[in-house]
Amino acid sequence: MEQDIPVIVLKPGKEKQPKNHHPWIFSGAVGHPRKNDIPTEPHVVKVVDSANTFVAYGWCDTPSHIMIRLLSWDPGDMIDEHWVVSRVRESIQRRMNLIVGSKGHTNAFRLIHGEADFLPGIAVDMFSSSIVILLSSSFALMWKQVLVTTLQSLINPAKIFVQVDESFVAEDSKSVSGLYVGGKKVESVSERELFAACRENDIHYLVPVNGQKTGFYCDQRENRRITATYTEGKDVLDLFSYTGGFTLNALKSGARSVCAVDSSQKALALLNQHIRLNEEKGVIRAGSSAAVTTCKDNVFEYLRKIDPGKYDVIIVDPPKLASVKSQVPQALKAYKDLNRLAFEKVRKGGLVATFSCSAGVGIDDLKMAVAWAAKDAHKEIHILSFFHQSSDHPVRISFPESNYLKGFLLEII
Repeated sequence: MEQDIPVIVLKPGKEKQPKNHHPWIFSGAVGHPRKNDIPTEPHVVKVVDSANTFVAYGWCDTPSHIMIRLLSWDPGDMIDEHWVVSRVRESIQRRMNLIVGSKGHTNAFRLIHGEADFLPGIAVDMFSSSIVILLSSSFALMWKQVLVTTLQSLINPAKIFVQVDESFVAEDSKSVSGLYVGGKKVESVSERELFAACRENDIHYLVPVNGQKTGFYCDQRENRRITATYTEGKDVLDLFSYTGGFTLNALKSGARSVCAVDSSQKALALLNQHIRLNEEKGVIRAGSSAAVTTCKDNVFEYLRKIDPGKYDVIIVDPPKLASVKSQVPQALKAYKDLNRLAFEKVRKGGLVATFSCSAGVGIDDLKMAVAWAAKDAHKEIHILSFFHQSSDHPVRISFPESNYLKGFLLEII
C-alpha cells in the first residue's frame, strides 16, 4: 500500500548497502536535489535510489548521527501501529524455544534487540515478572506507549519499566521514563519498586532498573558460565565487575577468592547483597562473603598498583569504549593497555577472559590489540575460547554492527 510520505533520494552509488538490507543511512548518502523533502521532525520516509527505484521505508531523524534507520524493504508495508505490534510479537516468538528450554534455571532474557529485530533504538529485557524497555532513538520514543501496551498484552508482566538510554538525549526523557503497571504509568514510585528480581544460571539477582542500560547484561550469560568452569580453587580478579555477574558464577563454581573492582560504589554494594542473597538460598557456599573483596577504583590505576602473580584468573569486561567510529583508535589503545596490564599481573599459566562490547571494534581488531598487548608484556598467549553475545541478542547477517560483543579466553603460557 502506497503511503503519502516524504521521499528521500540517495546519491548515485550509495544504494548498495541499503539494498542489501543494512539499516543505517548517513546524511552523506542523501542526494542534494531532494533535500527539501527531508522532514524537519522525525518521520517515516520512503527511500529511493538515484533512478527513483524503491529501496526501503525508514525513519528519518535529521539531528541524529544516523540520519535514516531503515525499517522495511517491502513496498507493500504500512509503517503504523499494526506494523510495530507485529515486529514485537515476532521478536518474542523467535525467543520462545530459548525461554522454554531454560527450564527455570534462567528467567532473564532479551526480548527485543533493536535493529537486529527491525525495531531501531528499542531494547527490551525480561527479568522474571518484570520488563525493562530501553529507548535510544526518536523512533523508539514515538512508539513507546504502543510498546508498553503490546508487551502488557502479550506477556502480562507485573511491572514494566521504561528508560531512556543516557547516550540518547531527548528533551522529554524524564516524562517518558517511569514505572507502568497494567499498561498505565505510576506517578509515585518507591525505591524498592526500582528493582526487579531474576535468576540466571540458577543465581539470584536484583536488577536496578534505573541503573546502567536495562540494569543487567543478559548478553554475557554463557560467557559467565564458561569462564566460571575455570575458576574452581582459583584466585579471581573481576574487573569492571558491576553487580557481580562473573563474581557470582565464579563463587558458584568454587573459586577460592574473588576481588571485584568497579568505579561504582552502588554497584559494589549490590554485588555484596547478591552474595548474601545467594548464600541464604544455598546457591553458593556459606561463608562466600569472606572470600570476596570489593574495591572501588579506576581499573587502569588498580592494575598498575597490584603485584604480579596474585591472581589465577583475571576477567576484563569494560564498558563500551567506542560509541562512534571516530573513537575506535583510542578504544583500541585502551584495550591494548588493559590486556597488557592483565598479562603482566596474572600468574604464569593463568587465564585472562577479555571482552569488548564496542560495535565498531571487530573481532580482528580486538585480536590485534591483544596480540600487541602480549608482545609488549613479553608473554606468549593461547586462545582457548572465543566469546560471543548470548543467542537472545541475535546477530542480523545484513547488519554486522549487531555482532557487538566479542572476546577471548586466553591462557598465558
